[in-house]
Amino acid sequence: MVEDYRAAARTLSRRSLFATTGLVGLAAAGAAVAAGVNAATEADDVQRTQHAENIGQTAMGLSPVISTERVYSKARGREIDLVTILPPGATAENLPVSLLLHGLHGTARTAAVGNIADLLAAAVATHVSPAFGFVALDGGDNYWHDHGNGDDPMSMLLDEVPGWLTQRRLAGKDGLPFACTGTSMGGFGALVYARRRAERSQPLNAVATMSPGLLTSWTEMAKRNAFSNADQWAALDPLRNLDKLGPAPVGLWCGDRDRFIDGCRRFIATARPEIGLVTPGMHTEEYWRTVTPDVLGFLSRHVR
Repeated sequence: MVEDYRAAARTLSRRSLFATTGLVGLAAAGAAVAAGVNAATEADDVQRTQHAENIGQTAMGLSPVISTERVYSKARGREIDLVTILPPGATAENLPVSLLLHGLHGTARTAAVGNIADLLAAAVATHVSPAFGFVALDGGDNYWHDHGNGDDPMSMLLDEVPGWLTQRRLAGKDGLPFACTGTSMGGFGALVYARRRAERSQPLNAVATMSPGLLTSWTEMAKRNAFSNADQWAALDPLRNLDKLGPAPVGLWCGDRDRFIDGCRRFIATARPEIGLVTPGMHTEEYWRTVTPDVLGFLSRHVR
């Protein structure tokens, strides 16, 4: 049954997203620059060879508009980087925005994995996708939740980001992101963020997760020092709280040799996300480049 579902999800993803949105051309562009990229294959750290604001090669020669600012987060008790990634030529006024959450040991500047910033620029410029942007922030290494040490990145996302986006005339008058996109630890955080937004009666339009950090063992999760104890992890773990994630459509992409594959397969089988795709690959930049065109297609269908 699970294999049948995965096969159906794979067919849905390739047909409905790649073919009907025209992103297959962008997939080729991403694959063309994937060779030679070095990333950790057996760690959940999201590593890149280039910073987001200094990408040397762009899809179809179109560059995203990327800016980095320093803002003070009361919830985190420190200054952080706030990175906005906008398509070229797009009017910032009320532009829909997706959060872009980085992985363990990552930062706002490294959140745009898989050439996703360049692909967004190309997709919007060629009218393959409606215009939208990404905003990335430094979230630390606490799996995007309050670890109890005065550093609460989830409160930052919920309570501070809307004001920052409103100040920049992004995301409409309420400053609420329409979606959340996350990789590795950021994928875990994206699912928790979707849950919190639903609890506030402000559900997301979509949640996109690449190689989300869904572990099935406390022994493994404890190594990350992100939760005080097993009970705290269990209370937040998306796999154990599927009924609390809210109504937002979920897309999940994971490589078949990723260290999080067991948890991702369990999520696909039990949560039945709109897209649940397992394809060959590891926890690497090279793998993410193969799925970001699909991720963008999924997000573009839910922009409103």
